[in-house]
Amino acid sequence: MQHTGGQNTPDPASDGDAEIARSFSLKDLPGAFYDDPYPTYRALQSADPIHRMPDGSLFLTRHRDLEAIYKDTARFSSDKKVEFGPKYGTDSLLFQHHTTSLVFNDPPLHTRVRRLIAGALNPRAISEMEPGLIALVDRLLDDMQARGSADLIEDFASAIPVEVIGNLLAVPHKDREPLRGWSLAILGALEPFLSEEVQARGELAVGEFLDYLRQLVADRRARPGNAEHDVLTRLIAGEAGGEKLSEIELLQNCIFILNAGHETTTNLIGNGLELLLRFPDQRQRLIDDPALIKTAVEEFLRFESSNQLGNRRVVQDTEIEGVALPAGSLITLCIGAANRDPEVFAQPERLDITRAPNRHLAFASGAHACVGLTLARLEGRIAIGRFLARFPNYAASGPAHRARRVRFRGFTTLPVTLA
Repeated sequence: MQHTGGQNTPDPASDGDAEIARSFSLKDLPGAFYDDPYPTYRALQSADPIHRMPDGSLFLTRHRDLEAIYKDTARFSSDKKVEFGPKYGTDSLLFQHHTTSLVFNDPPLHTRVRRLIAGALNPRAISEMEPGLIALVDRLLDDMQARGSADLIEDFASAIPVEVIGNLLAVPHKDREPLRGWSLAILGALEPFLSEEVQARGELAVGEFLDYLRQLVADRRARPGNAEHDVLTRLIAGEAGGEKLSEIELLQNCIFILNAGHETTTNLIGNGLELLLRFPDQRQRLIDDPALIKTAVEEFLRFESSNQLGNRRVVQDTEIEGVALPAGSLITLCIGAANRDPEVFAQPERLDITRAPNRHLAFASGAHACVGLTLARLEGRIAIGRFLARFPNYAASGPAHRARRVRFRGFTTLPVTLA
């Protein structure tokens, strides 16, 4: 493959790396992994980049392997019915949701839903969102400044995407309070290890979300919005001259849009602001040259990817780098590891807000590249850039707490002073 960006040659695997790789399983992780998974990812990348876990599934950590799989939809399926049936039970609401949503489907459903959503997220529509997004961020900054301190997750990072995605679907402001809790419960059920408590919480959240959306959809059918901007009106109407989504497809993909647009952007903003605390030299560079915010956001996405894992199922016998993959094999794609692959990124463990090129896979790639990536980037640039311009000397005021999750990497609390 062609290397770019002055890449390093990976170091040979050590005995310690080999031992870490030999015992690695997503269903049996030490507590320290949740705080810092990257030493484990480096060991796997070095000693066993196509690692077979105890349950027979494969865990991939190299950038080139992930990129190849993302682009090959003929051999690698995103459909999760086979995987999620045993996990949730085929009669569960979690199974119905996660096997109907855009991200866990193949064409033709994936193609139809993606086209409908993408049509409302065109460059002109996103450009028109910018003034409202700036006003929202400035209101949140004003509120935090008045208090002199803040929790950057609760008071800032999580509030922005809830409003943006709520506006996209025209969810009334009075109805938005439960959205974050529902989202966290449903996405929490995607973790590799699923406790009965987490499953029950996710199941309840899907049910409550569906009950609410049925009312919202009925109201929108009676009083359609502007399909140029209102994604829900667009989804209800379907494609011009084409087939429409079924009621279940419609409802479940509304949940998907709210969840996907909320959690990953919250993590991007929170992770970015925490990284600027952790790397004061990079914070100063961004203060001195605010135009670097564009490459800075890309580096935050690479260094602490909001979404750390993806999955595929092999649909026909194949191989990767000489490793046989029989049809039916389940694969976990480790985005967090691939984004620190020394074959692709020079000094991958160093945060460099000027890094270019930056071929990270934080938004995946190919047919399943995140449909909202342009909007997420805009939210990240405006939120982080305007926060730093207002509060260049912000400092931690207490311990930050990471969510104890593997798939989605972000904080639950991030307390700071703003003086």
